[in-house]
Amino acid sequence: MNTTATPDAAPATDSDIVLQAIDLKRHYQVEGGFMKPKRSVKALDGVSFTLQASKTLAVVGESGCGKSTLARVLTMIEPPTAGQLLYRGQDVSHTSPELARLRRKKIQIIFQNPYASLNPRKRISDILEEPLLINTSLSAAQRRERGQAMMARVGLRPEHYSRYPHMFSGGQRQRIAIARGLMLDPEILVADEAVSALDVSVRAQVLNLMKDLQNELGLSYVFISHDLSVVEHLADEVMVMYLGRVVEQGSKAAIFNQPLHPYTQALLSATPRLNQEGHGERIRISGELPSPLNPPPGCPFSSRCPRVMPVCREKIPTLKNQGGRLVACYAVEQDLGTP
Repeated sequence: MNTTATPDAAPATDSDIVLQAIDLKRHYQVEGGFMKPKRSVKALDGVSFTLQASKTLAVVGESGCGKSTLARVLTMIEPPTAGQLLYRGQDVSHTSPELARLRRKKIQIIFQNPYASLNPRKRISDILEEPLLINTSLSAAQRRERGQAMMARVGLRPEHYSRYPHMFSGGQRQRIAIARGLMLDPEILVADEAVSALDVSVRAQVLNLMKDLQNELGLSYVFISHDLSVVEHLADEVMVMYLGRVVEQGSKAAIFNQPLHPYTQALLSATPRLNQEGHGERIRISGELPSPLNPPPGCPFSSRCPRVMPVCREKIPTLKNQGGRLVACYAVEQDLGTP
C-alpha cells in the first residue's frame, strides 16, 4: 500500500483518513473487430492514495490519463475491476444496498459541465430536494427549508428556488450543482473538472466558494483538474497521473517547488506563473499520448520521455519514496541513488 510521505508533516492517524484507495483498477473490454479477440483498456491501472479529513487531494494529468475514470470509481458510478475503496476503514467498493446508501450520503460528485449536469425539465427546488426525498424521511416543508438554506449558503437567492436551470448563468448553475452535492451532508466531494467550463472571473468565485465551504463544513475534496494554476490555489496534496497510473504524488509544496518526474516537470513548465524566476524554460514533450489500447512496454511515459533509458522500455517503475514524495521513475532513482 502506498502512502504519501512528506518530511515536514506529522503522519496521518487512522482518524484523520476519510478515504483510502488501495490498488484501484478499472479495465474495459473492447471488441477487437471481425475474427479478432477482445482487448482490455486499462483506464485505471493500480491507483493508491489516502485522503485526510478537511484536506484537498488534487489529481492532475492530460486528457485520457484516467482522472475522470477515477472520479466515477470513487463515487461508484462504475465499480472497480479490482482493488479496494475504504471510507473510514470500511470497504465500500461492493454493491450491497447498505454500502450504496453510505456512499451516497458520504461521497458526492460535482460534474464538469453545469449545462449538462442539471435536468433542464426540473425546477431547482426539485433538483435540490431529490436527494432528500430518496435518502431521508423529511417532510416536504423540511426539504424545502433545507433546500432554500443551501441556496443561500452557496451565494444564490432563495426566492429563485422555483426557477429552471436555463434561467441561471454558468457560474450560478455550478453553484446549484455544488448545493445539490451538499444536500446529504457528505464528508467528501469529488470535483471532476468542476471549474474548467467557467469564465476566468467566475472560476475564481467558485473556487473561493469551495474553499469557504471546506473551512465551514470540514469537507474533504478530490479535485480533478488539468489546470495546474487552479490546483496550486486549492490543493494540499497532488497526484500526477499518466495513462492510468500514478507517476508522482506528494505535498503541493514538494510537487510545485521541486518536481522530480520528467512528466511533472513538463506539466509545470507549461503552467503560466506570475513570477517565472527560478522555474526554468519550458519543457516540451514530443509525440501524442499513447493509445490505452496499445500502451508502450515498460514505463507508460517511455515513448515521450526526454530521459528514457533502456530499462524504462522493459519494466514498469514502481512508486518509491524519493525526496519526500512518491515517484515512479528510473531516472529519478538514478539521480538520487535509490536502490
